[in-house]
Amino acid sequence: MAAAGASPDEWGTCHFCGVAVRPGATKCEICGAAKPLSAAEAQSAPPKVRRWIRLTHGFRTLIVITVVAGLAYAVLSAELSGPPDLVGDPLTTAGTYTVGPGNFTVISGDITGGDFVTGNFTTVHPVGVNIGLAVYNSSEFAQFSEGGAPTPLYTVGPTYNAQLVYSPLVTDTYYFVFTNPYAPSTHLTVGVYITTLYNSNVANDGFA
Repeated sequence: MAAAGASPDEWGTCHFCGVAVRPGATKCEICGAAKPLSAAEAQSAPPKVRRWIRLTHGFRTLIVITVVAGLAYAVLSAELSGPPDLVGDPLTTAGTYTVGPGNFTVISGDITGGDFVTGNFTTVHPVGVNIGLAVYNSSEFAQFSEGGAPTPLYTVGPTYNAQLVYSPLVTDTYYFVFTNPYAPSTHLTVGVYITTLYNSNVANDGFA
């Protein structure tokens, strides 16, 4: 629990696994450990606790770097070995995006009915916080952009790490909307590493 006098919007730190803990939480949402530390408590914690938190931060960062490197290698390998007509497709991407609280970022492109898009996203800063994904077609995204609340065709999360696989039946422009679910009052900007890969469902083996 946050220390007396702490801001209600202040994020804490789990003393066991070291992830960021949302304001007002009484336990860690990742490992379930009780009594997360406020920023002030983490600063004044015993040296043994501070060392442990630094160690867990380093370990989680190493995991994220390993995952990112593996995904980047997988995407690069697929791009180098895939059909030439997929090179430069707007739905074959890899990069880190910064998403402000309550805001979103979009990756979009045309998908032929029956083709599919695969990928993965991982929050890299702060480690362990969540991001959500919703997929809209062109008409639904127009409603979303105007402040409406259309029903997504596909959703994932919010979560800190997930795979995505989406295959529409109808050819259209599709929008992959990654949203920071935290309220603007939290001032929590999320860095998320996203990879997407367009996959054609048409055989390219040279046979009719």
